[in-house]
Amino acid sequence: METKKVNRRNFFRWSATAGAGALLFPNVAASTGDVSSGSKTNEKEYPTRVLGRTGLEVPILSMGVMRADNPNVVRAAYEAGLTFFDTAHGYQGGRNEEMLGKFFRDKPRDSFKIATKGKFGYPLGENFEKEFTALLDKSLKRLEMDYVEIFYIHAIRDVESIEDERVVRLLQKFREDGKIRHIGISTHANKPEQIDAAVRAGIYDVVLLSYNFKLPNLKETDEAIERGVEAGLGFVAMKTMTGGAEDAEGKKKINARACLKWVWQNKNIATIIPGFTNFTEFEECLAAVRQPELTDAERKYLAMLCERELLYCLQCGKCREACVEHLPVPDIMRAYMYAYGYKNAGLAKETLLELNLAGKTCANCGKNCRVKCTSGFDVPSKIAAIMPVMQVPDVFLT
Repeated sequence: METKKVNRRNFFRWSATAGAGALLFPNVAASTGDVSSGSKTNEKEYPTRVLGRTGLEVPILSMGVMRADNPNVVRAAYEAGLTFFDTAHGYQGGRNEEMLGKFFRDKPRDSFKIATKGKFGYPLGENFEKEFTALLDKSLKRLEMDYVEIFYIHAIRDVESIEDERVVRLLQKFREDGKIRHIGISTHANKPEQIDAAVRAGIYDVVLLSYNFKLPNLKETDEAIERGVEAGLGFVAMKTMTGGAEDAEGKKKINARACLKWVWQNKNIATIIPGFTNFTEFEECLAAVRQPELTDAERKYLAMLCERELLYCLQCGKCREACVEHLPVPDIMRAYMYAYGYKNAGLAKETLLELNLAGKTCANCGKNCRVKCTSGFDVPSKIAAIMPVMQVPDVFLT
């Protein structure tokens, strides 16, 4: 089937109409004034899959909006036929949700689907219910929407918070009140255990998980996903490009098409949410979805990368106990990836601040560092390279 191509002429026409500032200053959000009458590409022009028991039919390519700050990139995705957009309460200090709210303000509500996420500390505090309800209400206000299709509890690391009775009751109330249609979890670590916990809890509909060719426990993760699918869960993949670079220094971009196609080979993954932030990256994603079959050359390329140290932390967690300061090393490595792979120091700082390190620093053990990374990371040097970003004023970060 022929797919409508988003060419540069159309993109720059949208950009020019929405504001020349977006072209001169690509990191500055431009005006979101509508420039079309809604001549949106039919989503059926891309392969689609059903997201578990939600019944939502989504293109296999969706948009992770986390790093995007230019509404014209969202416009390009929407006009090209993408219908599912993923954000979170904390992204860009809330500006990410606000941007989506302004863009979709005058769009037919049945022409797009929104997922957002919210974090909470665990064990739960005394005011958990009040505070988490306020968080969701604030997200809806920013989005200028009465409801979102999916609300995830964000970046879960344990199993207990998934099955906690207070969490379960409150999420059910959100759904009964009509604020959310479906409930999910998002996770970077301990995925098989968390998927099984989501199945046991019985209220979760969707799992958003990091999923790529570098996963060390791929077999166990795939088996857990299969159990989840049998129970009605839908699965969305993130972190599919292992940090966006094929070298540990982040100097050479990874073959995005190969990474996306590899994930699509798993029919249990309904859609992928790559975080493209500009037109060139978006075109790479579109090129992949137009021809989603993985070629022999792409298979060989990914197999070669499996033996290399990349920017992507496998989130195995073994370093946590080894570190004498008990630093959240996997999360710090994720911040490093954001800065050196995604070239987004602002997101790296945001990630580090969320860790509430409270003065904790690397003990500078040097060659005596007890952390032996399974991916071969030089953990002390990476920590030394990323921690100073916390002291840089936001105005100087991108």
